[in-house]
Formats: sequence, structure tokens, C-alpha cells
Amino acid sequence: SDYLFKLLLIGDSGVGKSCLLLRFADDTYCDTYISTIGVDFKIRTIELNGKVVKLQIWDTAGQERFRTITSSYYRGAHGIIIVYDVTDMSSYNSVKDWLNEIKCYADSRVSRLLVGNKCDLVAKRAVPAEMAKVSFQFVVPLIITSFRIILPL
Repeated sequence: SDYLFKLLLIGDSGVGKSCLLLRFADDTYCDTYISTIGVDFKIRTIELNGKVVKLQIWDTAGQERFRTITSSYYRGAHGIIIVYDVTDMSSYNSVKDWLNEIKCYADSRVSRLLVGNKCDLVAKRAVPAEMAKVSFQFVVPLIITSFRIILPL
């Protein structure tokens, strides 16, 4: 392949990082929640502007007890996707902590993207889209989507 990029998925436990990995790498969705132990990764090869791009996507455990393991995975990352659950305010409140982790462990030039997941659960929504846009508009680009239903990322 012409290019190899390492992407890291971070965020609180249960926000849907593994679902994003499955959706992006295999175009599948898993309805059952199984907590990631440590780190998992998948590779997806895409063609972009006539070039072959290999994406190495690392799914990290969101639980506190794995935090020391995951810090080493920031090294060499080209892009970091911070995922929060739009139905869970505490996962949204943790975004600042995750951004601080990026500052501590990742390269200062790393690309960052904030993704609000589970927007299909409209009745359970706890984090208004406008709130996320205003809070992070100068810090990191934002996408609000659902990994369950196929919405363009």
C-alpha cells in the first residue's frame, strides 16, 4: 500500500467505540455490549485519489483500569477519534479529560475528531447537538451519528 495510517478510538466505556470499529472495518453492527479488554485493532484498506491507503484502527478500553495500557498506544497515531454517547451526559463531560490525554500522550500535530454516537435514540438524548458544537467548536471537528443505523460518517 502507498500509505499506512494509525487511528485510535478513545472515549468512556460503553459509548460505542467497538461498534464504530466493526461498522468501519467490516460494515457490521453488534447489538450486544462486550467490554473491550485492553486493546483491539482492525485493518481496512481503501483507495483514495488513486492511492492505496491502509488504515490501522485501534479500539481502546474505556475503563479506568486499562488507562495505563492505552497511553502507550497514542504513540505513532496519525488520527484520534474521541467518541461519546449522546444519551449519556457523563461520557460527554469526559471529553475534556480525553482531550487532555491526547495532549499528554499524542503527537501535537495529530488529527482529532469528536463523534457523538447513538443519535438514533432520540427520546433518550441527554446532550443537545448545539451544546457539543458550542463547547468544542474551536478545539476539534464534531460529527453526530449512529453506528447502529447507516448514517454517513
